[in-house]
Amino acid sequence: MAKRIADTSAEARRLATLFEISQALSGRGELKPSLQRVLEKLERDQNLVRGAVMLLNEDTRDIHIESALGFGAEGQTARYKLGEGITGRVVESGRPIVVPAVSREPLFLNRAFQRKRPGMPETTFVCVPIVLDRKPVGALAVDLDYDQSRDYDGAQKFFAVVAGMIAQALRVERTIEDERKRLLDENAHLKNELQERYDFSNIIGTSGPMRQAYEQIAQVCQTSTTVLIRGESGTGKELIAHAIHYSSPRSKKPFVKVSVAALPDTLVESELFGYEKGAFTGAQGRKSGRFELADGGTLFLDEVGELNLATQVKLLRVLQEREFERLGGTETIKVNVRVVAATNKDLEAAIAARQFREDLYYRLNVFPIFVPPLRDRKPDVMLLADHFLLKYARQHSKRIKRISTPAIDMLMSYHWPGNVRELENSMETAVLSCDGSVIHAHHLPPTLQTAEASGTVMQTSLGDAVGQYEKDLILDALKTARGNRARAARLLNSTERIINYKVRKYRIDPRRFREVAQATIRPPRLALPRM
Repeated sequence: MAKRIADTSAEARRLATLFEISQALSGRGELKPSLQRVLEKLERDQNLVRGAVMLLNEDTRDIHIESALGFGAEGQTARYKLGEGITGRVVESGRPIVVPAVSREPLFLNRAFQRKRPGMPETTFVCVPIVLDRKPVGALAVDLDYDQSRDYDGAQKFFAVVAGMIAQALRVERTIEDERKRLLDENAHLKNELQERYDFSNIIGTSGPMRQAYEQIAQVCQTSTTVLIRGESGTGKELIAHAIHYSSPRSKKPFVKVSVAALPDTLVESELFGYEKGAFTGAQGRKSGRFELADGGTLFLDEVGELNLATQVKLLRVLQEREFERLGGTETIKVNVRVVAATNKDLEAAIAARQFREDLYYRLNVFPIFVPPLRDRKPDVMLLADHFLLKYARQHSKRIKRISTPAIDMLMSYHWPGNVRELENSMETAVLSCDGSVIHAHHLPPTLQTAEASGTVMQTSLGDAVGQYEKDLILDALKTARGNRARAARLLNSTERIINYKVRKYRIDPRRFREVAQATIRPPRLALPRM
């Protein structure tokens, strides 16, 4: 009866130990301190004399001590090769080994601890493998007081369970570490991609106004000067802001964007400067503002002309003093932020109407950059059109080779009130509408075909519309054939006599195509973001 009670008590103590070990290993901290707590619990509850968790280094194939109890500093630096000593054999074979009396076992290397010294009490050694995915990755090794009546099989099974729990904790840690490395690599890759994507040398355009903008960007990007980017909606002001940041010494720091026009007046201040808990109804905790998030980097204030007067005062202070307080707070926060602002609003008129503070205007307008509208940079229209054609042809898996001459004429004659954004949308529409390899005039949006937006709508008869389409096809064929009428006729499945008649009818001069190579898509460039 007494033996049965003792066995029941020992079993209950083991179950309690396993429960506490599971709690120690399920914490969110690092694995090494958790392993130390496991050994301490085994020492307290299972009379552990010494113990160590040993792990296999996959690169060097050495077995090292990850965590130890009862070993000196020198012993914790011990190393084993696979198959070397009892520990090496356990990790190599994946099978446990129990040594009832250590002093009688010649395989002991005593590398971590000198167990075979005169006067040392006899101990029992238990070593069980730590197995992950049916592969030994380490071992749990413990010394127990020698007890001739000890249930060695039960002890080995108990420590095998502990080793299994350690293996699962090790799996979790390695999974987290792999994910952390993946995220770091992905983050570094994305940062490099952003820097390449927004480098100002990759902004498309060779016209005079754009060259002037390039020179201004090059002058200011290496400084921390406040920049005000002005221009119509859709000209690419945000793209310029990105180029300034990613070409500056702050490129490794955050680029934070705030679209002022997209936020209600009541939220602009809290978004820019953050708020404290209880600052207003619904503020259940502290929130950092965009200025704090951009510390060390660049804050892009888009549509800054829409700021309300109350927020303008606070923004003026940040630009002057580089400090502010959160909404509802008293703590002064200092930041190192470069401000790049953009607007399509006439700020001078807003100042005259007392809608924009004059002192803030002068703080923002330190280095102005004007982004020209597309109608003032006509040489860039086809560069941009080719770029967007390539971009959306790839995106929508279309095999479109080029833009026809009539479509080019239409793109060049349009006045582009929506600027680059409208051109990009028009090219995406054309790509989606095209079922061949060439963009024709009828693939472009109706506003370009009928000139509705420019107020030059013309009434056209069916016969004239068909004639115009026929003329477009002949022009396109002659361009492909470099002015050769016989080849153009073959391309159109017609005869040279009919083509000659149509050329005279539509007053086409084939000679202008003879010295011009077939128009092709320009070499691919880095992706341009939607502007």
